[in-house]
Amino acid sequence: MNARKAKHGTLLTVIFTIISIAYVYPIFLVVLNSFKKKAYISREPFSIPQGKIFVEWDNYIKGIEKTGFIQAFGWSLFITVFSVAAIILCTSMCAWYICRVKNAATNTIYYLCLFSMIVPFQMVMFTLSKIANILHLNNPVGIIVVYLGFGAGLSVFMFVGFVKSIPLEIEEAAMIDGCTPLQTFFQVVLPILKPTCITVTILQAMWIWNDYLLPYLVLDIRKYKTIPIAVQYLKGGYGSVDMGAMMGVLVLAIIPIIIFYLFCQKYIIEGVVAGAVKG
Repeated sequence: MNARKAKHGTLLTVIFTIISIAYVYPIFLVVLNSFKKKAYISREPFSIPQGKIFVEWDNYIKGIEKTGFIQAFGWSLFITVFSVAAIILCTSMCAWYICRVKNAATNTIYYLCLFSMIVPFQMVMFTLSKIANILHLNNPVGIIVVYLGFGAGLSVFMFVGFVKSIPLEIEEAAMIDGCTPLQTFFQVVLPILKPTCITVTILQAMWIWNDYLLPYLVLDIRKYKTIPIAVQYLKGGYGSVDMGAMMGVLVLAIIPIIIFYLFCQKYIIEGVVAGAVKG
């Protein structure tokens, strides 16, 4: 029996290892080709960059210069950081209010948040673009409001599940000690919500950082370009693409989010399980 379990466990390990390699390999291929001359990227995509194929850091330098990568990186970082901060703050407070104040209004808010999760973005993108222009949201500050609206559904759902597991006695004790509702939330409830906060932060940050369509529709791209939009400027006439520079820029674009994900990944399962199962 033990031998069978061990064999079964070994087989699962092999399967998961193969799947992991399959997921990681495209990223490795992008890094590999970022050090090749563009003529060899399509001709010899799987070869090791060496000899006349190897171009050192030329693709990275060219990509940074052609795309205005530094400025695009700054706008992407600004939008991602402040959008995620707004989502965490607003949705956690909203979820706490929904759980602690039971009435028709809070139930309506909760179900509207759930409904927003199932509405395809394509149904609202043209209307959204028009409204964003009318309300002058076509700038890095205005798009934060748009991201808050689109990120609220999943975030509220996860926070509500976790808040339900928090004993009400803890909050009552804080209020007996003289805490106001805001003090109770920030000093008692929010620290307990840390696992879910980190999980929501990871999920939303990865989405916002890599998002192309929403900034393209909302932002005035003559003034503001995020990294996914800037990458498109490597396309030349007649559909030609500088693949070498594009590979270099893509590597630079994914490095920050990979580092962020690896740093916070231990909280993902804990937060997802707590938000989706508890309560």
